[in-house]
Amino acid sequence: MLNYASGDTSAFETLYLKHKGGLYRYFVRQIGDKQLAEDLYQETWGRIIKSASSYQADAKFTTWIYKIAHNLLIDHVRAVKPVDLFSETFTEEQDAEALLPSDEMSPDRAMEDSFKASLLKRCIALLPTVQKEALLLNMEAGFTASAIADIVGVTLEATKSRIRYANQGLKTCVMNKWQEVQNER
Repeated sequence: MLNYASGDTSAFETLYLKHKGGLYRYFVRQIGDKQLAEDLYQETWGRIIKSASSYQADAKFTTWIYKIAHNLLIDHVRAVKPVDLFSETFTEEQDAEALLPSDEMSPDRAMEDSFKASLLKRCIALLPTVQKEALLLNMEAGFTASAIADIVGVTLEATKSRIRYANQGLKTCVMNKWQEVQNER
């Protein structure tokens, strides 16, 4: 980023290529609306470009860009005050593709694995927003609790609690839903 700030445009391309996938998935998983995710994603990169000259290497670049992304997400949520903005993030088409068996497993096993994945996605969607964000930043983006605390602007202990409660909530939700399925058989 410091190279880009000093005029090296190829440095921006390197940053973009390295971080584009994770940043986009962050938005998609948080809000579930691909068009809105794309808009917020583009706005994040726009802000990165605008802020290049004033960038301070106080934290890791990834922490800085996810903080920008988090703030944009919070601003959007506050602006629209949705009832259920944070919904399940996968389309029926993607779920249907997940049902196709691979060469490596039986159709029954593939169906069960697909069902478990779907169940997990539903349980993640049910988590409180702050827990879901902390969990996704930790598990999918690979951020430490300390980095997540910097990104979302809360204490380290609050972040650890959010991750712990998210894991507990997921475990309980998955166990309950799996038990419901087993009782129906």
